[in-house]
Amino acid sequence: MFSLYVHIPFCRERCPYCDFFLITRPGFVERFFEALAVETASKASLLEGRTIDAIHFGGGTPSLVPVSFISGWLEQVAGLAGLSADTEITLEANPEDLDTATLDALRAAGVNRLSIGVQSFTDRKLRALGRAHTAADAERTVSEALERFPSVSIDLICGAEGESAREWEGDLRAALRFRPQHVSVYMLTLEEKTRLWRDVSKGLRELPGEGQQASMYRQAMMMLCGAGYRHYEVSNYALEGHHSRYNLSSWKREPYLGFGPSAHSFLQTAEGEVRFSNASNLHRYLTDPANATDFREVLTAGQRFDEEVFLSLRIRKGLTVEFLRKGHTLGLQRLDDRLARLQAEGWIAVEGGQVTLTDDGFLFADLVAGELLSE
Repeated sequence: MFSLYVHIPFCRERCPYCDFFLITRPGFVERFFEALAVETASKASLLEGRTIDAIHFGGGTPSLVPVSFISGWLEQVAGLAGLSADTEITLEANPEDLDTATLDALRAAGVNRLSIGVQSFTDRKLRALGRAHTAADAERTVSEALERFPSVSIDLICGAEGESAREWEGDLRAALRFRPQHVSVYMLTLEEKTRLWRDVSKGLRELPGEGQQASMYRQAMMMLCGAGYRHYEVSNYALEGHHSRYNLSSWKREPYLGFGPSAHSFLQTAEGEVRFSNASNLHRYLTDPANATDFREVLTAGQRFDEEVFLSLRIRKGLTVEFLRKGHTLGLQRLDDRLARLQAEGWIAVEGGQVTLTDDGFLFADLVAGELLSE
C-alpha cells in the first residue's frame, strides 16, 4: 500500500487538551493551498507511477476550509499518480462545520470516508472538553453523514473532568444507536504545555484517575465488541471491512508521503528506510513549500526493529517470537524472562509463536513495547 497524508493546520480555536500543530487564523487558507500545490508539484517524482490506496486529510480541522480547495488538490494528485474508484479518501471534520451543503460537496469532491470529532453526545462533557459543538450538532451530523458516505468514523473521548461511568456508558450507547462503521476511543491524556495540563498542574481542574479511565476503556471494549465491532488497534474499532486503511498501513510500516507543515513521511528507498518531516512552522512553509523538510533520517537496523515492535503490538496481529529472537540485543534468556513476566501480568498472549496484547494489555501497550525493545 501507498498512502498520502495532508496536514491542514487551521482551527477555529485550540481545544484545551490539544498539542497538534495548528493556527487559529483562517485568513491564511488560500495562501496555504497555493503553497500545498507547490509542495505537491515538487514531489511529483515520488508520486509518479504510484497507485494511491489511501489519502487522509488531518489537522487541524480540514472541514473548516472551503471544499473547493480539497477537490482542487485531489485533482492535482490525480494528475501525478493513480487514483482508483477504490482509493480511501478520509477527511477529519468537526460537527459545527458540517451542514447539509458541505456534506454533499465533500462527497461530490471524492471524499468517501468521514472522520467526525464527536468526542461526546452530552453537552456537559462537551463543555468540559472545550468543544464548540453541542450534543444536538453531533447527533444531526452523524445521522446526515451516514446517509451520504459509505464509511463514517466517530471519535469519542473518555476521562473528561467530572465524567462518571454512567455518562460514559451513555456516550457509547448513543454511538451504538447510530452504528457508524468505525469508532475511535481515546483516553484523555495530559499533553505537556497544553491549557489543560497547566490547569491540572495548578489544581484548577481534576481529571478522573487512571483506574477510572481504565474502567471506561474496558467498558468501551465490552460494549463495542459485543455489538460486532472488531478491536483492531489500541484505540480503534471497526465493522467488517471498515478499518482505516491509512492508519493501519502506517502501523504496518507501509510507505506514505506527507504534505503540509509538521507532516511526516516514510519511504523505502535505495538508501534504505527513510523518515522525514516538514517543519512545524506555517511562515516557513508558506515561504518555501518545496523545501519545507527540516528532519530526515535513514533508519538503522535497531531503529527498524524497535519500530516494528512498537507499532505491531498496537494492532491485533502482534508479532512473532521468531522476529523478537532474531532482532533482540537482550539475549534469549532475558527475552524469554520478560515474555514470561508479561504473560504472568496478563498483558500478552503467546500462542503458535505469535505475541499479541490481551484486552488488558491494550491499556499498557507502550509499557509492553518498552519491555521488548532492543537495548
